[in-house]
Amino acid sequence: MSSQQLFKLIFLHDQRLDELAERGAGIKENSTLEDFLRPDPTYSKLYFTGTDMRTEKFGLSVLNSYERIVSVLENGLQPCQFFTASQKFNSLSDAISSLEIGDVIVAGNDESVIQEIPKLQLDENSNVGHIKSELKSMLQKDDVIIFKEKSHDGFDLHMFSKNNIYTNFFYGLQKMVPDHMRFFSINGKRVRSERFFYFETWTLNQPPHGFEEVFPESVL
Repeated sequence: MSSQQLFKLIFLHDQRLDELAERGAGIKENSTLEDFLRPDPTYSKLYFTGTDMRTEKFGLSVLNSYERIVSVLENGLQPCQFFTASQKFNSLSDAISSLEIGDVIVAGNDESVIQEIPKLQLDENSNVGHIKSELKSMLQKDDVIIFKEKSHDGFDLHMFSKNNIYTNFFYGLQKMVPDHMRFFSINGKRVRSERFFYFETWTLNQPPHGFEEVFPESVL
């Protein structure tokens, strides 16, 4: 049964934080040499999704191991609380359950962030590309932003972080292989279309370059 359950972690590291702002917003009129030599601040994106090959359903939430996966994410985000637009939670699972599709969780330790969260809300006609400036502002506070995004048959989780926190989750997720699921770690730069996003429907036995299956003996 576990071989029919596919978990996919799609990552993008070292994305320029300035690219989240409006075009030209990070350019100063009187820039100095020091400004140009200063390292560009970056952020990371992690997208968590899954597929049940037996039922042909798509979405992180359709996996039998969904709750275990969320527990790994919660452990990797400690120590912090989970804030929604209306309240705070100690449990990531409870926070996710309280949300509608398009709602957002902020993982952090400053309760005042609740006032800022409504600026990040999405609807059926918007995506994270429509809230770049707002997202950049939140990431500069070192908070982790988690969107509950619609999938074909449930929902996925889309995480944004100023820091590269991939390894916070990798080893915990790896421990679930192979008893609970197959795990693919995917370089987001290689996901060039929806066809590649659903690679398992046409080339599972020979995944594209950059789509790496994780085994118990795999090392980073």
